[in-house]
Amino acid sequence: MERTLILVKPDGVQRSLVGTIISKFEGRGLKLIGLKMQQLSKETAEQHYGEHKGKPFYDGLVNFITSGPLVAMAFEGDNCIEICRSTMGATNPVSAGPGTIRGDFAVDIGRNVVHGSDGPETAERELNIFFKPEELVNYEKNADTWVRES
Repeated sequence: MERTLILVKPDGVQRSLVGTIISKFEGRGLKLIGLKMQQLSKETAEQHYGEHKGKPFYDGLVNFITSGPLVAMAFEGDNCIEICRSTMGATNPVSAGPGTIRGDFAVDIGRNVVHGSDGPETAERELNIFFKPEELVNYEKNADTWVRES
């Protein structure tokens, strides 16, 4: 079972899109196993975006992600990362298809509503930044038999 991190960025929170975004992922059959709202510190933002340090857009990323509250979520499921990434749509909303989160709710790459881990190693690293192990809940979801073949 794969796990990934999804963030509703400050623009998504300010636009009251949190519930809609959660519904999109749950509607795809993914299991929500962690959820918290927080105001990100500069130090945590720098840790999260560390691979971009030194790039021209780095300061803008850190400043934006710390500009207001965000919602951090952990999802679990088969092919979870790929499902989340296709549900979010392309990073640049101009290229994101209709029906995706970014395609429906964003028009600017700097205000693209959500972040999602791009691979298993990144997901593990990012989940550890935003959640303690005991904050991720393991449970059986009765609806899973209606979503996936055994």
